[in-house]
Amino acid sequence: MIPRYFDIHSHMNFSAYDPDREEVIKRAQDAGVGMITVGTQIDTSRKALELAETHDNMYAAVGLHPIHTSPSFHDAKELGDGGKEFTSRGEVPDIEAYRKLALHPKTVAIGECGLDYYRLDEESRIQQVKIFEMMIDVANESNKPLMLHIRNGDRAASLQHVNRSAYDDAFEILKSRAKVKGNLHFFAGSIEEAKPFLDLGYTFSFTGVLTFTHDYDEVVKYLPLDRIMSETDSPYITPVPHRGKRNEPSYVIEVVKAIAHIKGQEEKAVASQLFENSKKFIRI
Repeated sequence: MIPRYFDIHSHMNFSAYDPDREEVIKRAQDAGVGMITVGTQIDTSRKALELAETHDNMYAAVGLHPIHTSPSFHDAKELGDGGKEFTSRGEVPDIEAYRKLALHPKTVAIGECGLDYYRLDEESRIQQVKIFEMMIDVANESNKPLMLHIRNGDRAASLQHVNRSAYDDAFEILKSRAKVKGNLHFFAGSIEEAKPFLDLGYTFSFTGVLTFTHDYDEVVKYLPLDRIMSETDSPYITPVPHRGKRNEPSYVIEVVKAIAHIKGQEEKAVASQLFENSKKFIRI
């Protein structure tokens, strides 16, 4: 396969693909789509690497997602629970295990890791920061870039910390601790929140949300094309015209089309630049 598109962030390791995982990967391959399968805990990180080892069009990211740093709400598309919602167990990280996974040649990034302020209390925020710093250290030691999950709080909530910007807090941690670059997966911040990360040389990836809302148009227009990458965040956030279906990496082509449209540039040229950006990020 000679890839022409790249899905920088997908979750082919999740239970949502247990019935037909190989067929989904084959569709991506046939469409010329390479991908990173991203871990969120130690077990999904191991699964990501196992899949990457056996597929030419796939690489792995390994890390501990901030929502899994303490017991918290999540959904069954990740590990599976008979189709029901479940509560994350709150992983106590085995850093040596993550270090071992990080050193594998098919591991191209550390994450997803970062800060998630959407459902939060002060105790879990402190735990998130602690484990985020651990993941940054693993990235520094392995010389692999960071796959960052950063999400602001629910503004309707009444918790005292809710007005904090997760982007501002993450930036301060990264500026002082990280020795590697990073990608802000599913960037949903403002232009002002993007600017400091641009100065650090970071990249930003966008999902199929661009196909059904204009909320992110201005930040996409603002960011230089050589700092943007495409992603699906499969199995979530299915783009138009596939809304209502489970998302999959082959649909990243719709994200590329949306970025080209927002930028007012020719689709083929945008696809080529985004693919080159992805190659640079994962160093292939």
